Amino acid sequence: MAIWLTKDSKVIVQGITGGEGSKHTKRMLAAGTQVVGGVNPRKAGTKVDFDGTELPVFATVAEAIAETGADVSVIFVPPAFTKAAVVEAIDAEIPLAVVITEGVPVQDSAAFWAYNVAKGQKTRIIGPNCPGIASPGASNAGIIPADITPQGRIGLVSKSGTLTYQLMYELREFGFSTAVGIGGDPIIGTTHIDALKAFQEDPETDAIVMIGEIGGDAEERAAEFIKANVTKPVVGYIAGFTAPPGKTMGHAGAIISGSAGTAEAKKVALEAAGVKVGKTPSETAQLMRDILS
Repeated sequence: MAIWLTKDSKVIVQGITGGEGSKHTKRMLAAGTQVVGGVNPRKAGTKVDFDGTELPVFATVAEAIAETGADVSVIFVPPAFTKAAVVEAIDAEIPLAVVITEGVPVQDSAAFWAYNVAKGQKTRIIGPNCPGIASPGASNAGIIPADITPQGRIGLVSKSGTLTYQLMYELREFGFSTAVGIGGDPIIGTTHIDALKAFQEDPETDAIVMIGEIGGDAEERAAEFIKANVTKPVVGYIAGFTAPPGKTMGHAGAIISGSAGTAEAKKVALEAAGVKVGKTPSETAQLMRDILS
């Protein structure tokens, strides 16, 4: 079982002919993902060859859906064109849009998210500035390496790309149902709470790893949700215990303002909700190992 992305998911790539788009399309195909085509208006009607697999290029997302039955789009377009690409995906009512692009202006993210809400939120947006979503052994939409871990019964939701990979690797003896990298920007489409709710409802996810980071109050809100709604064991890690206040660290959303948004404050909130929180990624993995063993 997996959340949002399964072995039956049909994936298109917006920006399939670009450097990053083509590189990761090749990787997704190698992972067994059903990539059925791509979108690039300037190259519509052509085909792209990926080691013997020829994929058609369409002018629009709507055309790609009509021709292939696609239900997932992975978006690899430059920041300046990301807003238009996401709006196009929303207009086509594709169920899942995974926005990998880093450096998207916050006002653009706010605009396409508001547009999605106004359109009835028929499209789930993951990202921007995220590694995507992977259901090991079934499908992989984004840039998460496909060979870190087998299929299993842990669900993972993370703001950090590299920490997603590390926890998947450290807990590879148990495997994962789905790993969702939600991205570290101030405005993102899918939140910790969205993923926690989906994992709680998934009968084949037994336990959840949640990775947060300094800045904002998303983890505190997730802690409140866990306390009220999640019965499965959750372990957490907050990146940034040693970060100096008032400085943006890595992700655009990772900035501490006064005492708000510190790793310690988030740790306290999560522990109050019954979440075991590790001080390092390896310690976090051991907490999960103890639960599952």
